[in-house]
Amino acid sequence: MDWTVATYLAYLLIAIPLTVWVATTLSRHGGVFLEEVFGEHEDVAEAVNRLLVVGFYLLNLGFVSLYLRNGGEVADLRGLVEQLSVKIGVVTLVLGVLHFLNVWVFSSMRRRQRIDAYRAAPVAPQSYVPPMPAFPAS
Repeated sequence: MDWTVATYLAYLLIAIPLTVWVATTLSRHGGVFLEEVFGEHEDVAEAVNRLLVVGFYLLNLGFVSLYLRNGGEVADLRGLVEQLSVKIGVVTLVLGVLHFLNVWVFSSMRRRQRIDAYRAAPVAPQSYVPPMPAFPAS
């Protein structure tokens, strides 16, 4: 086995568990946030959370797979460490950017909900009140 193949294996052995760990952490802790965003629709919040996890896996594992061959031949252990650090660094940056995009989208949804809540009447109309008759001038 040459150094390039060892780099590929090390990259996959680090990148895939890292992706799984981030996805499970975001799913576990993001569920609470999504429940607040979707209010009383807990089933919708759970469904969105699962769909986000699936999309997260598809995007990240696809990126990890495509990025596997990026880079040149690895000649020695030093090259393996350097190549691996670049690959894992890029993967973690992509994970971070996707995480912040998700947080930004749901934060803007939450902000919009709060603004709409302030625009709504605080109390629903109770009944119809006819207009007061005009008083005749004396």
